[in-house]
Amino acid sequence: MSVFDNKKVIIIGDRDGIPAPAIEECLKDLNTEVIFSSTECFV
Repeated sequence: MSVFDNKKVIIIGDRDGIPAPAIEECLKDLNTEVIFSSTECFV
């Protein structure tokens, strides 16, 4: 059981840090629903 079970998630990744697809891949097996996923550039 995880704190992410049956939750909806918004992912905002960083271009120079951890991109959103990498975070999304980590959450894939945790029974979550990704509502929005984007990688932004914060300069």
